[in-house]
Amino acid sequence: MQKRTLLDGQKFQITIKRLCHQLIENHNDFSNTVLIGIQPRGSYFADRVKHELLQVLKKSTIQKGNLDITFFRDDFRRKDGLVSASSNTIDFIIEGKNVILIDDVLWTGRTIRAAMDALLAYGRPAKVELMVLIDRRFSRQLPIEPNYIGHQVDSLNSQMVRVSWKETEGEDKVILISESNK
Repeated sequence: MQKRTLLDGQKFQITIKRLCHQLIENHNDFSNTVLIGIQPRGSYFADRVKHELLQVLKKSTIQKGNLDITFFRDDFRRKDGLVSASSNTIDFIIEGKNVILIDDVLWTGRTIRAAMDALLAYGRPAKVELMVLIDRRFSRQLPIEPNYIGHQVDSLNSQMVRVSWKETEGEDKVILISESNK
């Protein structure tokens, strides 16, 4: 197995800061914009984005929620065994608001499609934008493209992108894993 580091350390932090500044350019003070992290891994990224935005904007609150998409996925019935869902933590209505959907890796687009379906239970947003830390180009199965991209990687379907978060794995790091040919 071969591993190649795509982001880590200071470059990881700079990427999050850059994405936050892009959000500020488009959403100003976030008075009509909310952040929604897609469970489970997008919620860590959304927490980081919210924290950075609060520091830059010198605000006390920005609305942020976590969205579980388990039962909106088109493949959840195909999995063996019981499926366990995470809880939704969205304590606000998104009706008429700008929503930034946040996930760590965009690959086929199916997770984002499921998230857009699940989002409608909380109202009809004025606009939905997508922010991803890693965009695996050329692997899309649905016509979904991110508005905000941390890092783009050209990868094969046999490769895997793993994002590690300080909160869970002890370090911020993104690696591309390839099976070695013997």
